[in-house]
Amino acid sequence: MRSIRVFAPATIANVGPGFDIFGLALHEPGDEVVATLSQEPGVRIRAITGDGGKLPLSAHNNTAGVAVIKFLEHISATQGVELTIHKHMPLGSGLGSSAASSVAAVVAANELFGSPLQRRELLAFTMEGERIACGAAHADNVAPSLLGGFVLIRSYDPLDVVQIPVPDFLHCVVIHPHIEVRTEDARKILRRELSLRDAISQWGNTAGLIAGLMLQDPGLIGRSLTDAIIEPQRSLLIPGFDRVKKAAAAAGALGSSISGSGPSVFALTTQLQTAKDCGDAMQKAFQTVGLKSDMFVSAVNNYGPRILPAE
Repeated sequence: MRSIRVFAPATIANVGPGFDIFGLALHEPGDEVVATLSQEPGVRIRAITGDGGKLPLSAHNNTAGVAVIKFLEHISATQGVELTIHKHMPLGSGLGSSAASSVAAVVAANELFGSPLQRRELLAFTMEGERIACGAAHADNVAPSLLGGFVLIRSYDPLDVVQIPVPDFLHCVVIHPHIEVRTEDARKILRRELSLRDAISQWGNTAGLIAGLMLQDPGLIGRSLTDAIIEPQRSLLIPGFDRVKKAAAAAGALGSSISGSGPSVFALTTQLQTAKDCGDAMQKAFQTVGLKSDMFVSAVNNYGPRILPAE
């Protein structure tokens, strides 16, 4: 039976001021999915590894399963797909774990059926997986994981996704403390109203970050990596956050903020070694509040998912 094995990368969503509209792809970590063509219609999940038994094997309740179900319905497939999902990143980490699985699964399924759709056309199906994961079909994780690079979701209705050029010098470090923050819970604590002053600050930083990337201006990128609205609320869920942020700045980061809904914290730098130095300092800051952590250092992944050799 024909099988396709695909790796899809982790992502940093929001990227400072861009709540629900910015995201960028990393090289590592990520998730792998093996998709196998089946003569029986529908989607079945054979196995999931690396999740500690937490994720559902029912395709209709699984982010990757739902995404492939929607894809098969769209192409009117008469054959089905069996999935094996290998989780290589922690759940509830703020690294887009559910998105990576959905993206890998849909890209693999599309390959199985002879690539009837362009990669960008797969986005709507991966977003349906996010709806299962957290109750909202947001694209700031799935879009960069699927398309690579730095992505702006200009509009959700209609969906309008723009890829922004990224300077070659840009590097990321992400520190994942060993606690879990559920995306759904992190959304519930957000205020529904904001002051005009905060809104103006956020608009300036949102535009400034895009301008900084396109002008390849590290100073402007750093000044714009400021979140006046979401970070002050979600940081309360991350012990030692202020210490971690100060440690990143002292080690040379352009700026830092919460990755997705947390608890991971990221920093941007202009050099690989600086990213590593920032990561070391950020981990030490988490240690002062009794938290162990994992560190991931990466340039921006500009190509997204990749097809791997068969197992």
